[in-house]
Amino acid sequence: MTYYDEVGNYYDKDARDFEHRYWKNQALQRIRQAFREEVKRYPFENGLEVGIGPGFDLIHFARIFKESQLFGIDISQEMVNLAADKIPSLNQANAQVAQGSVEDLKNLFPEQKYDLIYVFFGALNTVEDLPLALKELEKLLVPGGRMVLTFVNKWYLAGMLIELLKLKPRRAFARLRKVWGGYSPTQFLASRCYSSRQIKAYARQANLNCEKREGYSMLYPAWYYHGLHRKMPAALLQILWKMDRKIGKGPLGEFGEYALYDFRKSN
Repeated sequence: MTYYDEVGNYYDKDARDFEHRYWKNQALQRIRQAFREEVKRYPFENGLEVGIGPGFDLIHFARIFKESQLFGIDISQEMVNLAADKIPSLNQANAQVAQGSVEDLKNLFPEQKYDLIYVFFGALNTVEDLPLALKELEKLLVPGGRMVLTFVNKWYLAGMLIELLKLKPRRAFARLRKVWGGYSPTQFLASRCYSSRQIKAYARQANLNCEKREGYSMLYPAWYYHGLHRKMPAALLQILWKMDRKIGKGPLGEFGEYALYDFRKSN
């Protein structure tokens, strides 16, 4: 079994109740909307999403940008099936999905080029070779095109502190290992977490200029800390979110749970 088979099988199982869990998680919904607003800054004719999951964002953008074409891939066939089931509701043919990896894109959508590529919630943390994946995506991006990419951060300081207070040092420093096991405490998913320096270096190798980096969940609890979210008053969570958005634009943004990067391909 190849690495991508393992990742696909992991998310095939995760797909069974993924949407049900998502709609119960307001933190995930809030962060997703912030990612979406960044994408909406850039009008596009042909957009590509890597890691579509059940199609939340592909369908969202296809409905908003009715004159644009949306293409999406996911390594999980079950996730692709969920997304494909939603496409008929658009009543227009501006969205296509396929199962595969970044390396498969040139065969999945032959001759297709994009002026916008986006990745939400760290799908590129589970590619075999990130520098190679960025180069493959850059080849498919038109000159001056944009990539809005999000990654699971290597240095999530608040998460480390929380896990240390819970007397779980192994979990606290799991992201610092060469291979990270993913979010689930019971199912291992071989993936990698990167520092801001690493990501920017790989992007430069791929002829991509970083024009923006923002962090998420420096103070606002990460989406998987459900207990903290339930215990905190809504007003406090709102204050933490607003503080988080300000801090995330500065140097401390590197130490959040997620980081969003805005890359532009040189003309």
